[in-house]
Amino acid sequence: VVSTIPAEPAQAFAARDWGMLVGVAVTWGGSFLAIEIGLDHFAPTLVAFGRIAFGALALSVLPAARVPLPRSEWPQIALVGITWMAIPFVLFAVAQQWIDSSVAAMINACTPLMVALVAGLFLRQQPSRLQGAGLLVGFAGVAAISLPSVGSGSNVLGIALVLLAAFLYGFAFNLTAPLQRRNGALPVILRAQLVAAVLVLPAAIAGVPSSDFDGGSLLAVAALGALGTGLAVYWFASLIGSVGATRGAVAIYCVPVVAIALGVTLRDEPLHAAAVL
Repeated sequence: VVSTIPAEPAQAFAARDWGMLVGVAVTWGGSFLAIEIGLDHFAPTLVAFGRIAFGALALSVLPAARVPLPRSEWPQIALVGITWMAIPFVLFAVAQQWIDSSVAAMINACTPLMVALVAGLFLRQQPSRLQGAGLLVGFAGVAAISLPSVGSGSNVLGIALVLLAAFLYGFAFNLTAPLQRRNGALPVILRAQLVAAVLVLPAAIAGVPSSDFDGGSLLAVAALGALGTGLAVYWFASLIGSVGATRGAVAIYCVPVVAIALGVTLRDEPLHAAAVL
């Protein structure tokens, strides 16, 4: 996996890139609340499969997403599907059974740190001293955010699952950037979603007996898929293809602001001082 990831370009944000950054932050900020609403009636694996399936359905209606890709690209696309969607989406849904949506979003905000960490450890893109200090401060912030939510073993497990998902994102985003530049975002993301859907389907079927139908939860999962896993993923893949994985991942820093506001106002989730800091 590592040997196939080239160094990323150093390119500044254009106006279009800023627009995609804002769109990603707002859409993904609402995704954590949608997951929580989906979990009210559906098993975690069913929520994960639903968001992937609705995301793939939304992108499949676009002709540009159905453009054929070379067979040589499929191994990397499959890895993107595994490390961006199949495993992390299940991890987030399972974790949010035990931790609030706002906490999940805040811990998920360490993803840019994971992207830089993967680039430094495996791609030999070593950070400067200032950037290294920034990484240390960032991980200290993750610890400060997590500590107020550590009240039981299940909470600790939920936090650990989100951290694992973020670490996998570090690989996925570094893989996606060169794929997008070679093939475009839409066809790459659609095929990665199809791979993920096939992999998660057996677990989703196993989760059906423990689920019950509810229109509100279904609507939340549909929006989570079509918007969060469809449109926003396309925006994000385009963004990291344009400015690089490390710079593009900065969009995720903005996600918790939206998620916290929604969690506090709509789900009465607690707001800790450490989260504000």
